[in-house]
Amino acid sequence: MPGGRLTQQDRQQIALGLAEGLAYAEVARRIDRPTSTVTREVMRNGGPTAYRADLAHRATERRTHRRRQDAPRGAEAPPQPHGRDAEAVREYEETFTTILMESGLPKMMSRVLGCLYTTDAGSLTTSELVQRLQVSPASISKAITFLESQQLVRRERDERRRERYVVDDELWYQSMIASARANAQLVEIARQGVGVLGPGTPAAARLENIARFLDFVSESIARAAEQAREVLHTNAQAAPGGTATPGSDRE
Repeated sequence: MPGGRLTQQDRQQIALGLAEGLAYAEVARRIDRPTSTVTREVMRNGGPTAYRADLAHRATERRTHRRRQDAPRGAEAPPQPHGRDAEAVREYEETFTTILMESGLPKMMSRVLGCLYTTDAGSLTTSELVQRLQVSPASISKAITFLESQQLVRRERDERRRERYVVDDELWYQSMIASARANAQLVEIARQGVGVLGPGTPAAARLENIARFLDFVSESIARAAEQAREVLHTNAQAAPGGTATPGSDRE
């Protein structure tokens, strides 16, 4: 894969691919770039329906110029733990945030969640999030409240009695179970509609099909989450090549 940032020609090819209705993966193959690079580029510049190559190129130049101006003169980026490349980490955080946004999370919620997941500790305080994301405490508070409501983060107190926002392995399981329960409620409401609209009518048949579909999906999600729960607690380095096997870190 070629290195460096996207060129104006790359962006023109992206715009052309979007106009042709191609998937991000196909557009990425055309310009020999990772799919994540194309996804991030499109999502941060208006999305697939509003993306314009020239506007995206100018916006990127402005962001780069602004970052250079904002950086303190003579100051270097703080060293990354474990010998990580600071620029590579920043690029990855942007990619992760973009994918979360594409899945339906609002931008600020995606930034906070991405920040938490790419932190070794898996937890940060409000002040730490404010410093890392350069936003107001109010923005962090609003994002955390939303993420809590979706069971994507939880709060706890550290030894200094500071409130920390935490992402851990069990939260993914809880989130999947919450999704299954939400689907189950939709199933119940859809089947109530069948009785109200009259069995055998087109509207009732539509609702019954929705109920059957969601019932199958929610049951499958709950069953799969329960079966795969142990994967969340395995050691990622336990198997050769960094591929974990369930229970590989347990005796």
